[in-house]
Amino acid sequence: MLRIFREYLVVKVMNNKLKSQLICFVIYIIAFLIPLFLIPSSISNVWMIILIWHIYATLFIYVGSLLLKNSSLYDPFWSVAPIPIVLYMVNISSNSLIIKLLILFPILFWGVRLTHNWLMGWKGFKHEDFRYIDLKNTNKIQAEINNLFGIHLLPTLIVNFSLFPISYILLNNLNLNINLLLASIFSIVAVILETISDKQMRDFKSNPLNKDKTMKYGLWRYSRHPNYLGESMFWFGVYFMGLSSGIMPIWTILCPLVMLSLFIFISCPMMDKRSLKNRPDYQDYMNKTSQLFLWPPK
Repeated sequence: MLRIFREYLVVKVMNNKLKSQLICFVIYIIAFLIPLFLIPSSISNVWMIILIWHIYATLFIYVGSLLLKNSSLYDPFWSVAPIPIVLYMVNISSNSLIIKLLILFPILFWGVRLTHNWLMGWKGFKHEDFRYIDLKNTNKIQAEINNLFGIHLLPTLIVNFSLFPISYILLNNLNLNINLLLASIFSIVAVILETISDKQMRDFKSNPLNKDKTMKYGLWRYSRHPNYLGESMFWFGVYFMGLSSGIMPIWTILCPLVMLSLFIFISCPMMDKRSLKNRPDYQDYMNKTSQLFLWPPK
């Protein structure tokens, strides 16, 4: 009976994008709501409450990925989870409406755009990100360690750490200043850069004549990963927002630097390695084009 149910799930649900989206939505609602009842009432530190909720929600998503045998269930968590976190802080903040909006709008813009981009490219649970497959392509114990920590918990902790700077504004009563406005604009520009990059790549891939060819036009002429550049810039924008408070300690520069390191040393090399296998002209493109930052090709 269990085998028949699993076969039905694979054929009727997993291979259907709409039904996959529905399953994903239900799991996320459960993962976001149940942790609210698991946080000890004795904890009063706001960011500690947020951290515990963030980790609990991640563990629920992890369990869901085990049941579905597909770690791509975690993919939208990167951009979806920060939204309730920021809304929660805005709700309890005593700052003026304009300060709240200057922080809230760029983060909502980023979260909604990135989630929408994921929905457009997601094929449903019949597909799993190649990076996850590579990380789990080892013995069972190591594969599950990579799955829990490398695919789920580590990215969650990085996002949580990178969001931390805005707590210095939203959890303190501050006056509006020009630095916050500039940081907010910087963050929006970063999201626009990311949006343009993704649009250019989608248009390129939509042309069948470009199959197995390397995208090296538009922003991709000046960077091999301009979308990751936009993502990195966004997190620096979040840091600049916190910096505008004037009370943030020096060590918090680590928040965006950890995110930047993730792209420079992990995400970009993994994408480059895959492209080298699939595109014969990629090595030449790689030799001439900057990895992340926009720079004229050699």
